[in-house]
Amino acid sequence: MPRAQKAVKKYEKKFASSLSKRIGHALRSVGYFFVKIFKVFDSKLTIMIVPHSKNKVINFQTNVFALTLGCLVAVGLISSFIYFNRRAITTNLEITNLEGQNRETLASLDQLRDENTNLFQAAKRFQTSLSHSLSLVGLEPVDKNNNTTLSNSDLSSLFNSSDVVNGVAREVTDIQELTSYLENAVQPIEQIGKMLKTQQTLFQEIPSICPIKSPNLHVSMAFGPNVHPVYGTWYIHKGIDFSTWRSGDPVMATASGQVVNVGFDNLFGNSVIIKHNHGMYTRYAHLSSYRVKKGQFVEQGEIIGNVGKSGMTTGPHLHYEVHIGSDVVDPSKYVNIKFSK
Repeated sequence: MPRAQKAVKKYEKKFASSLSKRIGHALRSVGYFFVKIFKVFDSKLTIMIVPHSKNKVINFQTNVFALTLGCLVAVGLISSFIYFNRRAITTNLEITNLEGQNRETLASLDQLRDENTNLFQAAKRFQTSLSHSLSLVGLEPVDKNNNTTLSNSDLSSLFNSSDVVNGVAREVTDIQELTSYLENAVQPIEQIGKMLKTQQTLFQEIPSICPIKSPNLHVSMAFGPNVHPVYGTWYIHKGIDFSTWRSGDPVMATASGQVVNVGFDNLFGNSVIIKHNHGMYTRYAHLSSYRVKKGQFVEQGEIIGNVGKSGMTTGPHLHYEVHIGSDVVDPSKYVNIKFSK
């Protein structure tokens, strides 16, 4: 055991001596490196500036460290200048783009304001028409239904108060009040719809539609005093003549009812007479052909024949009459359509 301990101690001393030598050698190498670097950077340099003219030569002394540091500072300054110059160019481009977007936004805002003005003009017309319609059916105008929100309901208050507000707030206020008005208008319009639905059967039983559907449809002769197209004398025309300048267009029953007469005579040519409820009759004359027979029940809008020029006529047209009992009435009161004459 004593020999082993001596050997270990001897080995430890040897290892510590070797490690100390290596560390000392490494420190000397590092120190030598830094000394060498210091000598390099401390090397003296002479910079001479020789002008092309005969002026005095300019020279000054420096060392490598100062020259290197100066070069690094110069490179840093140039790099910073290039970087910030690029940033400035990019920023200017972004500003230009934002200015363009701002101009487009302002143009869109102007267009929106124009459309907003058109909307309120249409709303005024809507208010007038709705108020008139409600008064006709015995319902209260919208402006009496609610007076609690935003000067609700009456568009006249909307157009008076909105003149006080400026800018975007004005448009927002206008839209809010219009929304309130339209919400309040829903209920009376629904009431009108329900009323019309309950009266749907009545509208089907009276001659309330036009007997011909055509873009070329026009009134060639109105009801009342007219010059006879054949004899050239004044007489009372007991119906309306509808023309499309051609034969063959389908003719519809203007109300539901029962066909009581189908036939031909020299005056009316091929004609159909339909009896409706409430003591009303309709006559369709000068047909080129008819598609119904006596005793047949027809629905409103059902095709009963075609426009023609049979009987006493100067051209293809439909002679249409409405009778209430024994009286002949003006059909235009029941055909709620305006035609060019």
